[in-house]
Amino acid sequence: MSEITVRQHDGVLTVALDRPAVHNALTPTMIGELTAVFQTIPSQDDVRVVVLTGNGRSFCAGADLGFMRAAADYTFAENVQDGEGIFDLMLAIEQCPRPVIGRINGAAIGGGVGLVSCCDIVVAVDRAKFGFSETRLGIVPAVISPFVVGKIGVGNARELFLTGERFDAAKAQQIGLVNHVVAEAALDTAVSERVQQLLQAAPGAQAAAKELIRQVAYQPKAAMRGYTSELIASLRDSAEGREGMSSFLEKRKPWWQES
Repeated sequence: MSEITVRQHDGVLTVALDRPAVHNALTPTMIGELTAVFQTIPSQDDVRVVVLTGNGRSFCAGADLGFMRAAADYTFAENVQDGEGIFDLMLAIEQCPRPVIGRINGAAIGGGVGLVSCCDIVVAVDRAKFGFSETRLGIVPAVISPFVVGKIGVGNARELFLTGERFDAAKAQQIGLVNHVVAEAALDTAVSERVQQLLQAAPGAQAAAKELIRQVAYQPKAAMRGYTSELIASLRDSAEGREGMSSFLEKRKPWWQES
C-alpha cells in the first residue's frame, strides 16, 4: 500500500503524505515514493505547480518510530545509505523546476521541517508546531541542514539546532521558514491564491528563476551529500545517539536531562 497520495487537477499536482494515524512519520518506503514522484515531475509538461502537504492533523512528525527502532541496529554503511536517501529526497524537492508550495496543515518535526525548508512558498496553519528535536536524541539534523540553513540562516539555525525546542508558526514565519500563517479554515483559500498567482508566470521563466537563485545564493548542496550522510551515520552509532534513541523508545529521560 502506498504511503503517499498523488492527485492532479488541471496543472496542479498535490502530493500528500498519507500516514495520518502516525502523524505522517517518514519511513524508507515513503521517502522512496516521494523521491520517485519529484524526480518524474520535470518530464511532466502538464504539471505547472506542486502542492506538498500531509493528510490528517499533522504535516510530518519526522522519522517513524518503527524505523527508529530498526535504525538502532543499522551498520555504519546502512546509516549512510539511509542518510543519502533522505538527502536525495530533499534535493529532488528543492531542485524541482516547478514551483512547490508547502501546505503545512499541522506539526512538522525533524525531517518534516526539512521538507518544509525545500518548498518555494510555505503556507502554514496557525496551530502548527515546528522543531529540530535531533540534539535531544543525541544526534544532529545533519542531512537536512544544507536545506534548512539555506532557508532560515545560520543565526536561527544555531539556536534552534542546539536547543531542539519546539516553536510556533509565528516564529517560523519570523525566521523565514514559513511565508504565510493562516487560520485553519483559511488554509485552502490561501494555498489556492498562491497557486493562482504562480499560474500567471511563465513556467520556463519560473524554472530559470529557481536555478538562478540556487546559483547565486548557495554553494552546491550535492557536495554535502557524503559529509552529511556520514555524519548522521556516525552520530546514530555514538554513545549519545544510542542513549537518545533508547531513552525515547523506553519513554524515559536521557542522561543529559536527568539533572
